[in-house]
Amino acid sequence: MDAEKIRNLTDAELQHQERELNDQLFRLKFQMRMGQTESLKKIRGLRQDIARVKTIARQRELEKAATEKK
Repeated sequence: MDAEKIRNLTDAELQHQERELNDQLFRLKFQMRMGQTESLKKIRGLRQDIARVKTIARQRELEKAATEKK
């Protein structure tokens, strides 16, 4: 997922996206352990997407905190 698309999401959508990505990652890891799939690229991509979502959520938190201090 592109960072620009993530930035356009609302806070609620951002939380929902993070939960959905974590669920997908869990399912892929489970399938990998069961020997049903060998898609390391998908797992790596999901982990990067989760990191992007968390980074943008944290940036928003810091922006809100900075505006409240002023």
